[in-house]
Amino acid sequence: MSTKEVAEVLIRPVRDSDVEDLGRVHATCWHETYDTLISKAALENLSPRRMAELWSRMATRGEEYNQFAALVDGEIVGFVGSGPARDENPPRERELYFIYLLAKYQGTGIGQKLFDAACGPNPGYLWVAKDNPRAHAFYKRNGMVLDGAEEVHQLLGEDLVEVRFVR
Repeated sequence: MSTKEVAEVLIRPVRDSDVEDLGRVHATCWHETYDTLISKAALENLSPRRMAELWSRMATRGEEYNQFAALVDGEIVGFVGSGPARDENPPRERELYFIYLLAKYQGTGIGQKLFDAACGPNPGYLWVAKDNPRAHAFYKRNGMVLDGAEEVHQLLGEDLVEVRFVR
């Protein structure tokens, strides 16, 4: 569906009232993104309710955080978040924490709109799964380059090798 035309896309700040929808989309995106990177057993522990609980805390973050939702026909189909760097010795002051888009909307330009909303042309960095070539290509198109840093992060209790992109 990479050439699919999406009639009306709205990118807007995340609201408190979005937590249930964000939880559902977040859980679906993790299943779509990580199904080949972590075990099926770990993914079975992931639920929309669990992700909604996470969003109930994240949706009320302060102004230094940029969190946006993408809506198509009034339904949330993706989201993005950035904010102050979390690493001990960060390469930039701002970090892209996450960007997720339902698979059927990838390749439509919505991911780019989310990225632009959260990051604009500003310097920043992010961690992404080492074995995620589609994401790597997206970040390279946005002027980001691998800086050689690699770490193992926990995702649902399992190790996931991530690499760092910097712009």
